[in-house]
Amino acid sequence: MLFQRVAKLRTTADVRARMQAWDALRRPIWLFDPKALHGVYANGAALRLWGADSLDELLARDFSQLSRAVRARTKRLAQATSGGEAVDERWTFFPNGEPVTVQATISTCVLDDGRAVLLFEAAPTEVEAGERRAVEALRHTSTLITLFDQEGQAIFANPAAFSAYGSAEHDFAARFADPALGPPMLALALAGETVGEVCEIQTADGRCWHHLDARPVLDPVTGAAGVLLNERDVTARVEAEQARAAAEQKAAMAEARRKFLADMSHELRTPLNAVIGFAELLQGGALSPEHTDQARRIHEAGKHLIGVVNEMIRFSEVEGWTGEAAPSGPDPAPPTSPARPTAADRADGRSRRVLYVDDNESNRTLVAAILATQGIVCQTADDGAQGVEAARGGAWDLILMDIQMPVMDGVEAARAIRALPAPAGTVPILAVTANTLNEQLETYAEAGMADIIAKPVDMAELIAKVAAWSRPLPEAVALRVEAGAQGQAPRPCGSPPPG
Repeated sequence: MLFQRVAKLRTTADVRARMQAWDALRRPIWLFDPKALHGVYANGAALRLWGADSLDELLARDFSQLSRAVRARTKRLAQATSGGEAVDERWTFFPNGEPVTVQATISTCVLDDGRAVLLFEAAPTEVEAGERRAVEALRHTSTLITLFDQEGQAIFANPAAFSAYGSAEHDFAARFADPALGPPMLALALAGETVGEVCEIQTADGRCWHHLDARPVLDPVTGAAGVLLNERDVTARVEAEQARAAAEQKAAMAEARRKFLADMSHELRTPLNAVIGFAELLQGGALSPEHTDQARRIHEAGKHLIGVVNEMIRFSEVEGWTGEAAPSGPDPAPPTSPARPTAADRADGRSRRVLYVDDNESNRTLVAAILATQGIVCQTADDGAQGVEAARGGAWDLILMDIQMPVMDGVEAARAIRALPAPAGTVPILAVTANTLNEQLETYAEAGMADIIAKPVDMAELIAKVAAWSRPLPEAVALRVEAGAQGQAPRPCGSPPPG
């Protein structure tokens, strides 16, 4: 009967003979194809065990939806019995939704077409509910659980561990991406310690990060000392932490580079400001032709050197030193006819009054001297705090503000001046600085500065911008400057007012 049903499976003569004998047995016997995941044969006792009305009905059942744990267990059995060995295990099945536990002996049979199928010889057994649940939990948990002997050889692996490593015989040290980490952890666990570590692991699917919990246990079969290893995949968490650390390091490096670039710009451009500026002043003075030529040479050499400095800073930015390729600062061409305001430019007849705040004495002297050639009164302050007090008490047409200063820097001073009541709080403020990266320009504008004069100071640019910003402003521009006094940037820093 059953033999006739399975004859078309082209079984070997030996298997066909055994099937005839199995049909008469009371012990459940069945064959299962572990690759195709379908039944091949079952005797009458197996049909009753599986709650099947007929062999056709049993073989028609869909076993393709087996859980990952059962798939891994079936794959392990196929490997373990492929050499003719037999494995004794306890299995719990759920025919028609009802649990049935059996003690099964599993081996491999080879059919005539070359297929290797699993032979199950089962005997029903009574198992306590708690033990049954514990066994099923062990088999279906996503945690990788392996029992090792004292030599670090695996003697048990649940399906999750088997799936991860592809073999129950994967020894303790072989699991680590760095095998040297394995023996010390195994030794500590055998010595009675519970060890918890996050380590890089080599699995069948590649490297990942596992949290390992290794603890001493006794083998429940032999009583010998062993180590129980529990593993959880924490790759996502570790990679997120690594990405965050890398981002923080990158940000810190970018900030360090930005600060270095800003400091270098300031320290190089500030002395060059004096060299170039005073040389230009000397050329216009009452010098002998020989001394005038010497001043011209100093001026040309200084201009060449500042060009080298600017190019070096631009190159550093393009190479990613600051995190973005921002221009090193404005390098405006001087106007064809720079404005040359005089005392007569004011309706009230008084001279223009400019406050220049800078901690460098040479810079203060230079700017004051340049503006004096245009009939503009320039008073100075040594730091931001002095500048705020001077702005509070004077009637200024314009304030020129250095950025890097002791006591109070230029940005903080500009904000403090913008907080003063009008008219003191609405006086235009121009940044005079070597720090001209894009992000720095944005900071100046947010502080209420209206424009920037880059160091080294170009005489024509200084005269033109002082003239443009110190004359009475058009009403629309004045309103925007007043908005800056209320904490709003009146315009992008570097935009001159319309004439």
